Amino acid sequence: MIEFHGVTKTYHGVKALDDVSFTVGEGTVTGFLGPNGAGKSTAMRVLAGLARPTSGAATVLGRPYAELECPALAVGTLLDAGAQHPGRTGREVLTLGAMLLGLPRSRVGEVLELVGLSGKEAGRAVGGYSLGMRQRLGIGHALLGRPRALILDEPANGLDPQGIHWMRELLRGLAASGCAVLLSSHLLHEVEQVADHLVLIGAGRVLARGTLAELGRGRTLEQTFLELTSGADRSRA
Repeated sequence: MIEFHGVTKTYHGVKALDDVSFTVGEGTVTGFLGPNGAGKSTAMRVLAGLARPTSGAATVLGRPYAELECPALAVGTLLDAGAQHPGRTGREVLTLGAMLLGLPRSRVGEVLELVGLSGKEAGRAVGGYSLGMRQRLGIGHALLGRPRALILDEPANGLDPQGIHWMRELLRGLAASGCAVLLSSHLLHEVEQVADHLVLIGAGRVLARGTLAELGRGRTLEQTFLELTSGADRSRA
């Protein structure tokens, strides 16, 4: 469903991504982990067609994002929850999205209910939203077209414990329905709770991938993460 095939991305002679390869299967949640500057956001931008790889290819549903007939109906993306017009209400943001996708207005109400922004919250200007509310709205926008794949970059930022629990259950339900979910996060504990598979990246390279049990081998995810990423930083230096 989501595949990276030897993706390298170079900026001014520096490799932000170095031969990145992994797959996110149908009906699974894959946690994409790495320290700041590891290459997670660059990889997601390449996948979403916002950056062109120097070499290799990233595909969703077997094709590059830009070649999908109507990408937003097939792939939901949340890369920056702050990229929303502050003067529009939450309902207006989703209504405009639905109009662009040719979706009925009824879908807007369904999504607002799903992400917990119905009622007064839907009628408030986005500029007055908390970060957690913006995250919920961004997730709602990603889900408008009932996508078969989701690309989520740090969707738990700003969510309170109740919101994180809600997101965990939401992602589990989406995966159970067949959706392929790529989830970037620095919240290791939360990734442990929801991810079927993990991909650890450091200094632009995939350091490890597999299930939690395969990667841990008796250690905590935090211990594995620190060992692998510190080694990657030393090799880059």
